[in-house]
Amino acid sequence: MSCQPRIESNSIQSPDRNGTSLAKSTGISRRGWLAAAGTAAATGAALNVLSAGQATAADDADSLGWKVTKGQINQSVAQWCFNPMPIEELAAAAAALGAKSVELVDPKDWPTLKKHGLICALTMGHGFVRGLNHKEYHPECVEALTKAIDVTSAAGWPNVITFSGMREKLTDEEGIANTVAGLKQVVGLAEKKKVNICLEPLNTRVNVEMKGHPGYQCDKLEWAVAVCDQVGSPRMKILFDIYHTQVMQGDVIVRLRQYKDYIAHYHTAGVPGRGDLDNAQEINYPAIMQAIVDTGYKGYVGQEFIPKGADKIAALRQAMRLCDV
Repeated sequence: MSCQPRIESNSIQSPDRNGTSLAKSTGISRRGWLAAAGTAAATGAALNVLSAGQATAADDADSLGWKVTKGQINQSVAQWCFNPMPIEELAAAAAALGAKSVELVDPKDWPTLKKHGLICALTMGHGFVRGLNHKEYHPECVEALTKAIDVTSAAGWPNVITFSGMREKLTDEEGIANTVAGLKQVVGLAEKKKVNICLEPLNTRVNVEMKGHPGYQCDKLEWAVAVCDQVGSPRMKILFDIYHTQVMQGDVIVRLRQYKDYIAHYHTAGVPGRGDLDNAQEINYPAIMQAIVDTGYKGYVGQEFIPKGADKIAALRQAMRLCDV
């Protein structure tokens, strides 16, 4: 079907450089030409909209069967973000999308992960409120880390998470010294069991539960690097959370390149809000994932965003697709 206006004259000519009217050579007035051209433009626009709609529908249909194809990023999924979804449902969906792990999962549910060919790339050590920066919490944190390292090693998983704890009245120097002293009590076991202890910096700027942690002491990468340097073990590492780093410091690609030798695990989430990896957030995840690949990183990237909509698996598919560089 032609989208050109129907004109009765057989001798349509362009106006000359002096702007001679089309009416003289075509028999159509300027007003009529504009009306006809408007109709043509509207028709063309309508067809373009239809075409775009069909393409979008086709993309949506294709995405329903999508799974990881490039696989340069070993993708993992943080279970807590998808609660109250049963672990069986989440594990099955993650495996179908091509994830290799569901993390921060209670050891009692690890058989479910294994059934679906998944691992638990990150095991919980202890909480982030009562952490190693306070010596009075060392006994409980060391006990929790010891148990986590033992079960993680027995399963063949790679990482255990640890936290500084809340600052309260501690200076950075005091907090680092106390954290180092606590970690030195367990790092020998981590070396023996071949498990990484991953200290995670968290943002202190966002005062919304699980989106920010005001009062947390290790809120910058440099704090965590200082701890790693003073512990002095190849098993003492950093969990680089892209969301928290962007909120606190920015320069994500510069920093992940700078500290690549310290990083044993990554986390994602949209900024602001810790929501979906969609067009409403500011981080360029494909560029960051490519930068991670370029550093030679072979560990795991955990999807730790909180889905905004009811279809959590659709949000996970979108995030994983974006990160499959």
